[in-house]
Amino acid sequence: MSETAAATLLPVDVTLGAVLAVLLVVAVAVAAYARLSADGGRGRAREIAVAGVRATAQLAAVSLLIGWVVEAVPLLLCFLLLMYAVAVRTAGRRITANATWWWAAAPIAAGVLPVVLALLLTGLVPLRGITLIPVTGILIGGALTATVLGGRRALDELHTRRGEVEAGLALGLSDAEARLEIARPAASDALLPGLDQTRTVGLVTLPGAFVGMLLGGASPVQAGAVQLFVLVALLAVQAVAVAVVLELVARGRIHRDGIEEGAARAG
Repeated sequence: MSETAAATLLPVDVTLGAVLAVLLVVAVAVAAYARLSADGGRGRAREIAVAGVRATAQLAAVSLLIGWVVEAVPLLLCFLLLMYAVAVRTAGRRITANATWWWAAAPIAAGVLPVVLALLLTGLVPLRGITLIPVTGILIGGALTATVLGGRRALDELHTRRGEVEAGLALGLSDAEARLEIARPAASDALLPGLDQTRTVGLVTLPGAFVGMLLGGASPVQAGAVQLFVLVALLAVQAVAVAVVLELVARGRIHRDGIEEGAARAG
């Protein structure tokens, strides 16, 4: 029954492929026409095209490998580490293009690892790939987004308001304290997507976990409970990730070449 429901919702056929191709072309065309890039060029359009192609290839590979991964714990752990490594690389390079990108490992791990360990120790999630992979993937994805948004907004704010940081230093604050006071309000905006999703769940959208549970044959109450858990866990993960990345930026561990790098060395 669940397979029939899933096939009815989104059948995997030529029509699906055609619609996906058209949607990707539309996204690329609009981004290129509107020049939705920081430099006013067409770089973002190319990124969208590459992201769409990569997503297709990666999901195809995962779909073929997932059956092996879920059956063996060593393979499962390797797959989870791969997910984490890719998230760290993606977040780090999105925040900064210099050698400090690897510090993105800290906020993602700090947010995700305690939650996953708590789930395993309490037995809420068994050490089986079919359950651990999607739950961990959702949490890593949330931490990645919060880390990128928090880190970028903090660094942007420090660059724009460098004079206020210097004023704080003149008042006797340490470099880390002055940078923290300026960057904190901007970095906290990284929590807004998760907050809005949680506030509007069931009224504006029905998230993936809820729909997936229903298609899998779960009752609406069970599906709602799982979705509530996912949303609350994401709030915790993202709050920790933003707090850690903010601290790293304030202490100069994550910086951009130029003004922020000089401040980091001075601190």
